[in-house]
Amino acid sequence: MELRALTTADEFRRVFALEQEIWGYESIEDSVPVTMLLVSARIGGLVTGAFDRGRMVGFAYALPGLRDGKPFQWSHMLGVVRDYRNTGLGWQIKLEQRRLVMASGLDLIAWTYDPLQALNAHFNFAKLGTTAREYHLDAYPESTSDLHRGTPTDRLVAEWWLRSDRVVERLDGVARGDAGRRDENDVRPVNRVCEGGEWLAPGGHDLSLDAARLAVTIPVGFTEMQQRSLPLARAWREATREIFTTYLPRGYRVVDFVLDRVNHCGRYLLVRS
Repeated sequence: MELRALTTADEFRRVFALEQEIWGYESIEDSVPVTMLLVSARIGGLVTGAFDRGRMVGFAYALPGLRDGKPFQWSHMLGVVRDYRNTGLGWQIKLEQRRLVMASGLDLIAWTYDPLQALNAHFNFAKLGTTAREYHLDAYPESTSDLHRGTPTDRLVAEWWLRSDRVVERLDGVARGDAGRRDENDVRPVNRVCEGGEWLAPGGHDLSLDAARLAVTIPVGFTEMQQRSLPLARAWREATREIFTTYLPRGYRVVDFVLDRVNHCGRYLLVRS
């Protein structure tokens, strides 16, 4: 697999084609156009491509910005074609993105993601070592992609502090094939779940807790839930929106995620700063 920064208009046309293939947009408005990719790369952004025998099979797109008054890279898109998912390619692309951004002298890459996407949460926290302290309501207009359609586009902001001990330890653990054990002792559960048929359903939550460590449970399979059980997906969005918009402003931040495939759920770990 060849991983490298992209610079030419022809390469960005191939990225644009991958956007349509991966997300299945019905409207051109949802895509990042070729010109914007080109301009971003010229002013300090970074478009990283993954090639298998010359075929582009994945990419990441980041653009420069300021966060808390300091320069960083905002990673707007990460996509891998269907045949290469669950192969570790997304992780390889992020590692190359990290290497290139660190070489430029920066310490932080940040991005938004849907907090109800359990596999993405596992990727961001358990594998990459991100943290999160911001929750954005309706971060984007309603998308024409089946991956996003039907619920408000609430997002957590994942912060990837590239040189931190947390990130280095997580990346080393994944490289060794050992993501490490999570310490879930003395953690107070914020919410409950109950059987809801094909997926778990929200069973109530407590917004009055004051413990140092909290756990928030979400279901696995939110994309399919949006497509086949939209009222349940909306109920989950409303419940988790209340939880995160209550606890994050109180000084809690998300520091980990434990994926429980057996029980079809995952748990966020929140700690008070």
